[in-house]
Amino acid sequence: MTTAVSKQNRTLLDALVPYRGIWVDIATIIVGSLVIAAFAQLKYTLPTTVVPITGQTFAVLLVAATVGSKRGGLAAVLYLFEGSAGLPFWAGGSSGTIWSIVSGGYIVGFIPAAFLVGFLAERGWDRGPWLIGALVLANAVIYVPGLWWLGHELGTSYGKSLEFGLWPFIVGDLAKIVLVSLALPTAWSLYNRYDPRSGHSGSSGRESDSDGNL
Repeated sequence: MTTAVSKQNRTLLDALVPYRGIWVDIATIIVGSLVIAAFAQLKYTLPTTVVPITGQTFAVLLVAATVGSKRGGLAAVLYLFEGSAGLPFWAGGSSGTIWSIVSGGYIVGFIPAAFLVGFLAERGWDRGPWLIGALVLANAVIYVPGLWWLGHELGTSYGKSLEFGLWPFIVGDLAKIVLVSLALPTAWSLYNRYDPRSGHSGSSGRESDSDGNL
């Protein structure tokens, strides 16, 4: 599906890749899912919880903010199906149906979170201080199904779910948010400085771009 995209509504990928079409979109979705899978291999499990610390959230936020809502959301969907199909894409190289892991709710939460942060990035939130707000909102979205799922699987109370699935991860999540919030504006700044197509007009260019994207 192709639609017109204006420069103020484009993502970093739209700016960097001059050609946009269905095959570019498909390749972007596949690569995005593989990036999430790669960062999932960075795993550390605290002794106080069964939910591992991984690079998945960082990858989901970074991918979606770079490629936009539809492609970012579909990359998260594809990642869910890849791991459920038996590919070693879950944390630490594990796999299995989404229903078989206690952290499955977080993986489900990646989908709306990716769509949200991509949607806001398409509206320029990836180029300044508003990006932190977008990332915090998206991170909160991940925890909604994540905590519910965890409590259901472990049969614990709401308070215990927070103890096992939220409090131990706040510092790490804040670090991931800071990294993404530094990476995207920096990338846009470099693009606007060195790419002649940007016209050195700043990050919110207003001229129309008739190419399509998903």
